[in-house]
Amino acid sequence: MELVIKNLHAQIDGKEILKGIDLTIKTGEMHAIMGPNGTGKSTLSAVIMGNPKYIVTEGSITLDGEDVLSMTVDERSRKGIFLAMQYPNEITGITNSDFIKAALQARMKEGEHVSLFKFIKQMDQAVQDLKMNPDLPHRYINEGFSGGEKKRNEILQMKMLKPHFAILDEIDSGLDVDALKVVGENINAMRSDSFASLIITHYQRLLDYINTTHVHIMVNGRIVRSGGKELITKIDNEGYDWIKAELGIVDNEASKKQAIILGSCAVNKGAK
Repeated sequence: MELVIKNLHAQIDGKEILKGIDLTIKTGEMHAIMGPNGTGKSTLSAVIMGNPKYIVTEGSITLDGEDVLSMTVDERSRKGIFLAMQYPNEITGITNSDFIKAALQARMKEGEHVSLFKFIKQMDQAVQDLKMNPDLPHRYINEGFSGGEKKRNEILQMKMLKPHFAILDEIDSGLDVDALKVVGENINAMRSDSFASLIITHYQRLLDYINTTHVHIMVNGRIVRSGGKELITKIDNEGYDWIKAELGIVDNEASKKQAIILGSCAVNKGAK
C-alpha cells in the first residue's frame, strides 16, 4: 500500500502552515520527520487524519490512488490510517477495552463480530508488551493517567487496531528512559509488509529503538532534506543551524533582536 502526499498546502485561521509537502510512504517503511518547533510537523499529522480546523488550499493526499482528502475522519480510520496524538484526551465513562472493541467492530463487515476470547487475549498481551497495569482494560480512557501512560495507551491502541499507516505525533514526549525503550521497541515490532509509520519527533533517543528507513527534515512548512539515519546523527550533534544556514534562513527571534539593535543605533546616531 502507498500513501502519497503531493504539493500539500494547509492553513489555520488564515495563516499558511504547510507550504508544499511532498512525501510518499509505502508499507514496510518507517519514516521519521524531525525539525524545529513551529515548522508544521503536527499540522501535517492533523491534516492527514482530517482535523477540520485545518484547511487544505492546494495539493493532494491519496491512499492507493483513493482521494484521502474527500474522506471523513472515520473513513480514513477504516482505510487503515491511525494517529497517535501529541496530547491524548481523557474520556470519562468509556473504558479502554470498550473503546478499542468498538473501533475494531466498526472496521468489520456487516454481520461479522469481534471474537471476545481473541480480543481479551490480544488485549492482555498488548498490556504486557507495554508493561502497563493489568487493570488498564477496565479503566476509563486516559483518566488519571500520567503523560507517559497516555502515550503508551496510544501505542496499545495501535497494536490492537493494526493500521496500515500509523502517524505518531511526538509519541516520545513525557516518557522516561525505560518507557521510551518499551514504546520504541513496540513500534519497531509492528513493522511488516502491511504496516508503515510516520514518526514525528524532536529527538534521536526514540529512534535508537526503531529501524528507521527514511528521515526527513521539515523547516518552515516544507520538507527540505530527506535521507537515512545519518541525518539523525547530524541533527543530534549539530541541531538545525546547519540546515538553516544552507537554506539561508534567519531565525525570527534573531531578526527581531537585530532589528532592535539597529533601530536603537539609528536613533542614537540621529540624536548626535
